[in-house]
Amino acid sequence: MRDSRSYKGTRRSASPRRRIQSPYENYRGRRSRRSSGASFRKSLSIMVLLFLLVLGGILLFANGTDILSRFGKKNTNALDFNLPFGPHRENILLLGVDSNGADSDLWVGTRTDTIILMNIDPRTKTVNAISIPRDSKVYLPDGMGTQKINAAHAIGGIKMTVRTIEDTLGVKIDRYIMFHDEGVREIVKALGGVDIYVEKNMKYDDYAGKLHINISKGKHHLTDKDVVEYLRFRHDAMGDIGRTKRQQWFLRGLLADLKKPETVVKIPKLVSVVHKYVKTDMSPYEMTQYASLATHFDMDNIEIAMLPGAPNKHGYISYWILDPDKTQEVINRLIYREKFDGMKEEYTASIMSSSKRKEDAQELKKSLEDNGIKVICTGTSSSTHSQFIAHSKYVTIDYYAELKKLVPDVKSKQFVYEPANYQCAQSDFTVVLGDEN
Repeated sequence: MRDSRSYKGTRRSASPRRRIQSPYENYRGRRSRRSSGASFRKSLSIMVLLFLLVLGGILLFANGTDILSRFGKKNTNALDFNLPFGPHRENILLLGVDSNGADSDLWVGTRTDTIILMNIDPRTKTVNAISIPRDSKVYLPDGMGTQKINAAHAIGGIKMTVRTIEDTLGVKIDRYIMFHDEGVREIVKALGGVDIYVEKNMKYDDYAGKLHINISKGKHHLTDKDVVEYLRFRHDAMGDIGRTKRQQWFLRGLLADLKKPETVVKIPKLVSVVHKYVKTDMSPYEMTQYASLATHFDMDNIEIAMLPGAPNKHGYISYWILDPDKTQEVINRLIYREKFDGMKEEYTASIMSSSKRKEDAQELKKSLEDNGIKVICTGTSSSTHSQFIAHSKYVTIDYYAELKKLVPDVKSKQFVYEPANYQCAQSDFTVVLGDEN
């Protein structure tokens, strides 16, 4: 296995406003009309579903309801939730499939427009998640040749999808969960809407596709119709890649709503949605075990990443070409949990802030430098949401935990691993200060 690369940074003035060009730029416009209507509205919806199952199970058990009976099973043994799993980690493949036409089988001939690989460690009660771009160029088994990875399910079903991902990434998949895209709307409808901070004004009209989006920047309680529009919007510089990131904020907003006491009475409706729009090889017992484990999950300690690469167009077909070295780094870190225990003599940081948070950025810069961290770049970000982005193998979840004790201003940030640094400079990590704080 390849070692993760260390980003040591360079000695330069404290605040050069220099930006490294990202391969994501000009990605907009390389997509077909079909992708505008369906590509990433499901992105991370599978993750949403898993946590719905998990949190729904917690609420049901907390109120004395046996979830097994809802799946037509009798609970013949008392469940022990002190040790939900064995000590080994498990890889769960989460797939969101599109529609194959009216009155068609939900699971036949459908493409997987959302692909997320989750690694769950029962011993440490932690979860890592890797988003696999649906346009990733891969080789399909059984002589099916070069295709986009989302075509594997349409051609050979779940078995070909699992084999393709295992062969491409060198991992073993233990379980899978598939979720149909219409389930997103039904879940939000069952909840009565979701609270989300919309990061920008979203305005778009597609009369041919009957898509009309008009959502202003700021805090919103989005209905099921609003959420679909929010998740479908891709008409900015980042295109589908930007839309992928928005799904993360949707997930966090959804989880916040699920924790509200009034959600308990909505559980029966959520279970009916799951029954109709979910296909999995997990047993009901296993689902309850995940429900128990989820009580220990901390959203701020979930490490996420997207497989690194760059867009490429071959004729009329757009691909996402995976970077083999950086992809291996992501797999080693998030799936195999390879840890680098060494420390650097000096860490470097970049700070990207919204125009409204310049003063906060200066205070953060001072706090970091007071603790021996050299801030080599500051700049402006259009991001509304705050993140802590690790670029170096030296910046682990454990390092972040210690840093939060020294510099409280970096708390409550989503932890992202991004070995390719396009934010500001080649630093060990980047702190993004968004408007929502």
